[in-house]
Amino acid sequence: MRVINSGWRLAEERQEELRVLWLCNAELNCPFEELFQPVTEFEITNIRSVADPRKLFYQKTARNHLTNEEITAHRNSDGLDPAYTASLCGNTYIFTWEWFYPAEDYHLFRPTEALQARIDEMTARFGTSCVGVHIRRTDNQPAIGRSSTDAFLRSMRQELESDPDTMFYLATDDLAEEAALRSAFPGRILSNEKRCLRRDSAEGMHDALLDLYCLANTRKIIGSYFSSFTDIAADMHHIPKVIAGADF
Repeated sequence: MRVINSGWRLAEERQEELRVLWLCNAELNCPFEELFQPVTEFEITNIRSVADPRKLFYQKTARNHLTNEEITAHRNSDGLDPAYTASLCGNTYIFTWEWFYPAEDYHLFRPTEALQARIDEMTARFGTSCVGVHIRRTDNQPAIGRSSTDAFLRSMRQELESDPDTMFYLATDDLAEEAALRSAFPGRILSNEKRCLRRDSAEGMHDALLDLYCLANTRKIIGSYFSSFTDIAADMHHIPKVIAGADF
């Protein structure tokens, strides 16, 4: 989502068209249209292989190629250096997971009606003082090392001390973490309890998007270190975030 937002802003600035190749693979195995409503701002094509002929065509015919290395070498806090983008004459092929323009909002992405109904049903339970909690585990070693369970517990207790009416919406890929938090804060944890955690399934991606939008609808996020999921959830509605364990 951050990459598409960045590409759309770059294309808009250059008065050019944006074409998005949406790769369905083991990390995100769900077509764009099963997650979001149709868009008019850019053209999107679902592909299932990096060897897809359409991808290879755009890659081979582009005059410029932007990789992660190119982006980080020419990016500052405001995005890509204007002099560098001005030098990119002709078609540009971008292959990255890095942002290259800050996302002012995420209006390009509207969940499908079915997913939005689920999001609305969950957020209706939030009340006036709900804090989002995103605990990233599985293969994210930086998040595991820095944002420990104890760090989350400390941050959540601080929220309760500030506002005793606080509820928490929990998004996590670790059921043991959820059990620990429910034990520590009985009656205060909301979550999508029947979620699928498989990233290689459409169902798992539906549940991940629900978590993302629910987090974005809280008043504040306690998130995981080195997690784009935490960052995007906070950026979507410009809500404050704290990173569990960042003060240690």
